[in-house]
Amino acid sequence: MDWDKLRVFHAVAEAGSFTHAGETLNLSQSAVSRQISALEESLKLPLFHRHARGLILTEQGEVLYQTARDVFAKLATTEALLSEGKDSPKGPLRLTTTVALGSNWLAPRLAGFLELYPEIGLTVILNDSELDLSMRQADVAIRLTPPRQPDLIQRHLKTIKFHLYASPEYLTKHGLPKTPADLAAHRLVIYGETAHPPFPNVNWLLDTAVGHRGRHVNVVRLNNYFAMYRAVQTGLGIAALPDYMAREDVGLIRVIPDLEGPQVPTYFVYPEELRHSKRIMVLRDFLIQEVAKSQF
Repeated sequence: MDWDKLRVFHAVAEAGSFTHAGETLNLSQSAVSRQISALEESLKLPLFHRHARGLILTEQGEVLYQTARDVFAKLATTEALLSEGKDSPKGPLRLTTTVALGSNWLAPRLAGFLELYPEIGLTVILNDSELDLSMRQADVAIRLTPPRQPDLIQRHLKTIKFHLYASPEYLTKHGLPKTPADLAAHRLVIYGETAHPPFPNVNWLLDTAVGHRGRHVNVVRLNNYFAMYRAVQTGLGIAALPDYMAREDVGLIRVIPDLEGPQVPTYFVYPEELRHSKRIMVLRDFLIQEVAKSQF
């Protein structure tokens, strides 16, 4: 297949229209359309269904797109590796992690990292869903579950501990629970229902309370730990929060201190093909040092 036509096809499949692909490629809409038509003619297969609202890949087009996406992802990886300087790490680096961990623990440490490596162009993507590293949606991730893909390298960073926290205002109004059985009489702020929770047994607090009072427990569900933290600060209820987020907040009180939730390991994860990347290695070493210095 003609490489230029394949490049145009990949851009069109990503953009969903000739116009948007042309803007990306700096080509006219008619030039993009001609390239796609020529590719379809050479393959003797339709690659797109044309509709007034845009383009939809045919079954054959989807097969070609999956292959083209893999090829371009590997090329992007190779380009990044080749562009790294011999003396100091430089170039783009995309890191993804959860909203809570990224907002509360990681973000305050980014300035220190970039002071050491100012030529690295860092992008942080906060998302409670796992991005696909093999498809280069990000270069590296900090995850709360071990990777399931065999082509990913993992390095254990630290284990997160969870305890119960509430605001003084809430406890003044509703009383201080002293035993797990007391929790059933309180409003609990728990993680919202989702097909992909950030770690197993995410709502152990609810399970604890339900065990003492059947199904009748007052709960508020939020599908983000940072939102849960903010809600607890305002007196909404009691929540199981990671210690790295709540421990140093003088406005929160640990409730039933001896009651501890599941310990959640965190992993530094990156693709096998990036194992020689200087940018990833220096970020890994920096995070390991920061974890060792902090009460995670």
